[in-house]
Amino acid sequence: MDNALEFLLEQSKEHENQAVMALGQARTELDNYYQQLSQIENYRLDYCQQLVERGQSGLTASQYAHLNRFLTSLDETLAKQKQAESHFKQQVENSEQHWLEARKQRRSYEWLMEKKQTEKQRLQEKREQKMMDEFSTLQFARRKIQLDDLP
Repeated sequence: MDNALEFLLEQSKEHENQAVMALGQARTELDNYYQQLSQIENYRLDYCQQLVERGQSGLTASQYAHLNRFLTSLDETLAKQKQAESHFKQQVENSEQHWLEARKQRRSYEWLMEKKQTEKQRLQEKREQKMMDEFSTLQFARRKIQLDDLP
């Protein structure tokens, strides 16, 4: 029984370690997502400033249309990126829940092993106490016999 519990505990520790790594990966992906989103937003802002500067020196209608299409394309990319945010946040939340469950499982096995160890120790102490009591009873009986044999 102890070996089975030790095996389950080791398995649960491994499972928890994997869950921790998955959570770290999910958080890294979310951070990378925010960095990428920030880069696109900064690029769009720079592009708008360039458009204003170029517009002040004069743009043809076709140049303006081309620049405006590019700006619209950037806006669409940003919109798609922002839609992906919920996916990355959900991944982090799911990974966190998975890790919490794995940790709970490991702690349960540790608690069970500790309980078994405490019970084993209690039984051992009880056996030792019984042996001590029997030994004391025997010693008392021997002394009584020896005292009774004295003239």
